[in-house]
Amino acid sequence: KKGCVIVDMVGVKQFMVDHLEQAALDAGVHYVGGHPMAGREFSGLDYALPTLFDGASMIFVPTRSSSERILSQLEAYFMSLGFGQTVRCTAEQHDHMIAFTSQLAHVASNAYIKSPTAKKHKGFSAGSYKDMTRVAWLAPHMWAELFMENKEFLLKEIDCYIEHLSEYKTAMEHDDEETLIRLLDEGKKRKEEVDG
Repeated sequence: KKGCVIVDMVGVKQFMVDHLEQAALDAGVHYVGGHPMAGREFSGLDYALPTLFDGASMIFVPTRSSSERILSQLEAYFMSLGFGQTVRCTAEQHDHMIAFTSQLAHVASNAYIKSPTAKKHKGFSAGSYKDMTRVAWLAPHMWAELFMENKEFLLKEIDCYIEHLSEYKTAMEHDDEETLIRLLDEGKKRKEEVDG
């Protein structure tokens, strides 16, 4: 009905805004793009957790059909559900960041587990393996659609990742331990820098 609020929970935002913003204006409803920054590698009610969103970020993408009053109400509502913070951004900012923080991780995990060595991992794997492969459990059709809708940003992140992997590979091929140490130290320092 007119005046109602619609929040999508889709993992790409420019596609959604392009398809829903004008329709919301025409219908007289308030549309806001939304994306909770929490999830699991398995889907369905059998895997639901009552604490899934505790402390998580909730991203909002305002549109021409939303107002400050609606956004403030949504932020208060989602905080009351246990979210730790809300973030507002444009659809483009969202899709750029999600290509790095989510989509690239799914691509890297899915590619990593394809090593023939993976079949022999039992007894040799611990936290690193589990952390790296958790999101290889994915819904292929859904993730392929998300990747394709955000391919411009995701391809840039994949290129950057390949470039950095190549640096490590080249250092080892040339028995260049000094460069390898520098590369590893740069990554360690970057982690400290971005995560505090």
